Amino acid sequence: MVKTYGHVQALDGADFAVHAGEVVALVGDNGAGKSTLVKTLVGAVAPDGGEILLAGRPVSFAGPRDAQAAGIETVYQDLALAADLDAAANLFLGREQLRGGLLGALGVLDKPAMRRRAVTAFAELGVELKELDAPVATLSGGQRQSVAIARSVAWASRVVFMDEPTAALGVVQRERVLELIRRVRERGVAVVLISHNMPEVLSVADRVEVLRLGRRVARFEAAQTSLEELVAAMTGALDQTAPATDTPHPEEDSQ
Repeated sequence: MVKTYGHVQALDGADFAVHAGEVVALVGDNGAGKSTLVKTLVGAVAPDGGEILLAGRPVSFAGPRDAQAAGIETVYQDLALAADLDAAANLFLGREQLRGGLLGALGVLDKPAMRRRAVTAFAELGVELKELDAPVATLSGGQRQSVAIARSVAWASRVVFMDEPTAALGVVQRERVLELIRRVRERGVAVVLISHNMPEVLSVADRVEVLRLGRRVARFEAAQTSLEELVAAMTGALDQTAPATDTPHPEEDSQ
């Protein structure tokens, strides 16, 4: 992918791949191009060059709605939750279900149906909320993050991008979110994790892709690398420039 902003080269041929049922961490120093790459992949920013392949086929997203229709969801760092609405309403934010018949034609929401589905979605992911009907503003940071992740997973069939999902969380809350990420992987959904927390990355990711100055400069299997190697690749001390073409995953189609 290629993207420039005036004289700034945000992406300089950045190459990236993720497979179904895999957690891939996307790491790099500030200005490496992580956020810009993700925005191009989810349709929020139009790239200046390059192509996106989904299950091996070229796709083009005019906006995030197109990416969502293709099964791609994003958990943003600010969560993008409606603070005054409860967890169930946030799960269906922008996808509200209407009652049948005349009531539906009048725009009446089917709140009981949405609540039932929300209970099922949270249970499948192990999300525990003491008060499902409470506004999300009253929930803890970890619970709000869990609601945001559950909302994305409920609608994602292929890929979930997570931007710093454990930022500003305590130790216990952070571990719960990491366990939630593992549960998402078990559902066969690809997870792309953007994080500055290297120990966290190594604990949950299957693979780590390193960006530097708008390019992918290294790729590591998480179980076979170290914190020192990741930092060296991020800072340019380790020259392991990855090839532009990704080899197919042995079991799953590339996302």
